[in-house]
Amino acid sequence: MDFSFKEHYDVNDLVMIVKQLRAPDGCPWDKVQTHESIRSEFIEEVYEAIEAIDEKDSEHLREELGDVLLQVVFHCVLETEQHHFTLDDVADDVCKKMILRHPHVFGNVSAETPEEVLKNWDAIKMQSKSQTSASETMESVSKTLPSLMRSEKIWKKAGRGGFFLPDPVSAISMARQQLNELQTIAARGDGEAYTKKVGELFFLLVGVSSFFKTDCERALYDACDDFIARFKHLEAYAAEQGIEIQKTGSEDLIALWNDLSNH
Repeated sequence: MDFSFKEHYDVNDLVMIVKQLRAPDGCPWDKVQTHESIRSEFIEEVYEAIEAIDEKDSEHLREELGDVLLQVVFHCVLETEQHHFTLDDVADDVCKKMILRHPHVFGNVSAETPEEVLKNWDAIKMQSKSQTSASETMESVSKTLPSLMRSEKIWKKAGRGGFFLPDPVSAISMARQQLNELQTIAARGDGEAYTKKVGELFFLLVGVSSFFKTDCERALYDACDDFIARFKHLEAYAAEQGIEIQKTGSEDLIALWNDLSNH
């Protein structure tokens, strides 16, 4: 293997390492990978980087960003092998995009606030993608995003297209009506209609949350942690009372849950 060991490596070295792994005499595993076969790894590495951000752990973040960068380089090498594009081409594209979408920095457009920057960004993005309607901007939101994040983006684009929910109180009343309809559907046991209505309710709640600039994905993330912590206390509290949760009826368990909340 023709490889030069160094004290310090850069991005170009990473490209060469991946190419070496993909070479005929390289790694048996790396040689057979495709975009599709490592797709889930890409997603996993991004989420692990997000976890490091949440932990405010710079050392961990440095490590996870390296894993994300490896995924980017690997996919670029796969495309380079097909003579489609290189990592430099990707960098060139994104540099040009950043220059184009920041005319207030690289041109003579004025934007004094973050809101003005976003307004300019959206206008330039629509023009560059030949989008002429708000619905086209909604369709451009990636369908592979977590659904809460996708919903938030769609509501924002709807707002920029002139569609707004009424005031928060009225919007919450709309959500309550959806919940009442859900209850009616549940009573008649229509599973297909129930699933559809649940989706509509979730989507509407994301819209309601926009009044308070709520990060719905983060809010649900925190709610999951809160539930786990509370359930852990429930288990301990039940044990103190000599109660086995698994053998307790739902009504008694809810009563125990509410009792714990009062302590």
